[in-house]
Amino acid sequence: MSEVPAVDDSSLEKKSAETNLQDGRTQSNSADKALESLTAPSTESSSVAASLREKQSVPLKTPIVDPAASAKPPIAADLTADQQLKYEAVLEAVKGWKEIPSTIGKGGPITDNEIMWLTRECLLRYLRATKWSTSEAIKRLLGTLTWRRDYGVEDLTGDYISPENETGKQMIVGYDNGARPCLYLNPGRQNTEPSPRQVQHLVFMVEHVLSFTVPGQETLALLINFKSSKSRTNTAPGIGQGRECLNILQTHYPERLGRALIVNVPWVVWGFFKLITPFIDPLTREKLKFNEDMRQHVPPEQLWTEFQGDLEFEYEHETYWPALLKLCEERRAEYRERWAKAGKHYGESESYLKGANVPRVGQSTQEEAPAVVKETERGEPVEKDSAPVQSHGTQANGNLDILAQTPAPTLTTEGDRL
Repeated sequence: MSEVPAVDDSSLEKKSAETNLQDGRTQSNSADKALESLTAPSTESSSVAASLREKQSVPLKTPIVDPAASAKPPIAADLTADQQLKYEAVLEAVKGWKEIPSTIGKGGPITDNEIMWLTRECLLRYLRATKWSTSEAIKRLLGTLTWRRDYGVEDLTGDYISPENETGKQMIVGYDNGARPCLYLNPGRQNTEPSPRQVQHLVFMVEHVLSFTVPGQETLALLINFKSSKSRTNTAPGIGQGRECLNILQTHYPERLGRALIVNVPWVVWGFFKLITPFIDPLTREKLKFNEDMRQHVPPEQLWTEFQGDLEFEYEHETYWPALLKLCEERRAEYRERWAKAGKHYGESESYLKGANVPRVGQSTQEEAPAVVKETERGEPVEKDSAPVQSHGTQANGNLDILAQTPAPTLTTEGDRL
């Protein structure tokens, strides 16, 4: 059983006050250099991704592979001296974990997948979520690894989840202006009765939408349409299931919500939002956008027509679902291959693992990072700093009845931001 090591936050603050950052500890502040390093999300044109890029049918029935050319991830701010020291303290703590505890008898040695999950960006997300408390970040990281084992996150399969998504109630559809992958939630397309699998469906889709994140972007965008349908007029969330989803998202996926775009909100949900708004963390509150011009947030060519976009998408489960699963499987295989080749380090760079031309852990910034070459649809190489190839197609719509509860995750409280 791994114990959470005690870390004295005050001693770190004192140490940081007495220590200057060493050369090379922080990255350049140059936005141009940062953007140039975060280039193509994959090292080569892969078979599944390349095939999907070639699909130009209207309406589109398969996932969009790349952000629009105009979509750019933000430039990450450099860590302060104090933040760097706290990150290093957390990194050293997780390196000492030999076993992962369990509440249901699944405890045992830490696995490669769990070590790979503990990236630099992951540790920093938990530090930000705990307001840079090293002890709390360490505790929550171990808690999430325990939850992932006990809940069986890696055991959820496409075949098992497939019945939940037969109507397209949740769909990964394009990218917003910040190159965040969009997860559409459409409660009106609910097709099953409340059950544990509905919650597992949400977890499954969140895990998969994160496979779409590009180098330099760690967050996702939720686009929630509460429009009713002939088969379902009440799209309001269930309280119990909503609480479960909220707890999972804010506890085990901190700092992952970049924006929530919400339309056609029923009066019940609208009243709920109004009641709790004063208690929402200001930073989280800024992420909520109700009935705005969604074309200002998502490139029209990648915005579903239900949100006043130009993207025509027809959900056909037999076409979309296999394509989604194969694309994510391929990206995860590439991600894992890069992690293994780099040495299977704790705290590896997610941008490196996603194929960006940036240093890996242990690689000097003076060393030449692996070249990132992306191919055009004809298989011809393009410049490293060129924008990602954009599919002209449409994408899906999405929803989650339990996720009428997902707006809730957006509404996290102090110390637990999404």
